Amino acid sequence: MIMNDIAVSKPLGRNKIHPKKFALWVACASILMMFASLTSAYIVRRAGGNWLEFQLPAVFYFNTLTIVLSSITLQGAYRAFKKQNFSLYKILLVVTLILGLLFVGLQYQGWTTLAAEGVPLRTNPSGDFVYVLSAIHAVHVLGGIAVLIVAGLHAYTLPEKVTPARKLRFELTLTYWHFVDFLWLYLLVFLIQLA
Repeated sequence: MIMNDIAVSKPLGRNKIHPKKFALWVACASILMMFASLTSAYIVRRAGGNWLEFQLPAVFYFNTLTIVLSSITLQGAYRAFKKQNFSLYKILLVVTLILGLLFVGLQYQGWTTLAAEGVPLRTNPSGDFVYVLSAIHAVHVLGGIAVLIVAGLHAYTLPEKVTPARKLRFELTLTYWHFVDFLWLYLLVFLIQLA
């Protein structure tokens, strides 16, 4: 009888993750699986021979620094938003957007450098994989940039107020941006190890 009273008095635990956060995590897991399959294909194809060895251009290291800095500035923007320091929040959001655009620009410069160094697209599978992996990642970054633009519009047009809906949107943006940052670090380490 006592056990039944205890069981009844305890509320059943429910998962408190927001459905939108759950959907984002599922989407990130799917994207990660896609990149895992592409990097697995890279390893299998490399073992098949006819593989051109080359060094990644230095610009890929600079764009890595750019995307890491963008994650730091976006995290700072989120903290400023929660503390209702709206001027710092807006500035850091714009800086993050600029760094994201710079990342994509440096990515394009990396491709042109690869081509200039004798590794153009459609010449050898080793170079083609670098183009494909980094281009697919850049498309995901562009998706994040679109979200950052919307976040910037909200920052500059909505009243300066922390609401649950705005906090949730910011957390989703932050999670996705950190994810594409992590994804790039994974790809860079992978490409460096197998270059």
